[in-house]
Amino acid sequence: MQTDDVPVPIPQPPAPDPFWSEAEVVLEPEDPRPGSWAGGPSAVQVDGVFWLAYRLRRPVGEGRGFANVVARSADGVRFEPVVAVGKDAFGAESLERPALVHTPDGHWRLYVSCATPGTKHWRVDLLEADSVAGLATATPRTVLPGSDAVAVKDPVLRHDGERWHLWASVHPLDDPDATDRMTTEHATSPDGVGWTWRGTALAGTPGSWDARGVRFATVVLDGDRSWALYDGRATAGENWEERTGLAVRDGDGAFTADPGGPLLQSPNPPGGLRYADVVALPDGGARWYYEATRPDGAHELRTVLLPR
Repeated sequence: MQTDDVPVPIPQPPAPDPFWSEAEVVLEPEDPRPGSWAGGPSAVQVDGVFWLAYRLRRPVGEGRGFANVVARSADGVRFEPVVAVGKDAFGAESLERPALVHTPDGHWRLYVSCATPGTKHWRVDLLEADSVAGLATATPRTVLPGSDAVAVKDPVLRHDGERWHLWASVHPLDDPDATDRMTTEHATSPDGVGWTWRGTALAGTPGSWDARGVRFATVVLDGDRSWALYDGRATAGENWEERTGLAVRDGDGAFTADPGGPLLQSPNPPGGLRYADVVALPDGGARWYYEATRPDGAHELRTVLLPR
């Protein structure tokens, strides 16, 4: 959630209805079958223009996450692509959800999650330019390398007026058959490039719907009342079909999951609804974007406008 310099009211966590029932489809997958996805949205509004970054994916064995796209819109629903970057530009086997950021000094950044070929490892590379169009020719640089022990991906970034905060999903690589496990880890930075890890922001709740892993989807900074929506799964079999829960801040960078989760899910089995992001609007409303499972098993990118 990044906006221009006009102060806007801080959004509140959404209710399940009308989050689904009144949503509109922004983008359908290219092929209506399981493993084909359009989603992983990251949204900002700058000078009244909506900007949306998202990931396009084909099934395993057919290309996986093959591109990140940045598109623009006047109304937040109908988008025109401006930039597309493919996985080959990063030497990656697959790309996941990007994070689109407009910095306080007016630069554009795209944080790209990149899979290392032939491994379970992920890292995050950064593209930076003076304009969105300039991201197409920017040179990638790795800002979250991960390690032999962990994969790092799907960052969410916020600036609190003094420093940058980042929450990323971190996957342990000690067991090659269980690399879907994940926690959300918190990091801070003075410039959004060099990061210092601060600790675990959220881990799964044993025996609950999110026991296998949790991944922050969006964070709303509001002092001690800060909150996040996160993706969670109970088992390895629910990988790629996470549902959405609510977590509230309980310390410096730490959050506690609301025990009533999941908060949001698709009505189409197995219920995947993930990567929710929000743009706060000047009138107090909020426009949400998310990826959700369709009846045919593919994933589509949806948006809903929730009034104040």
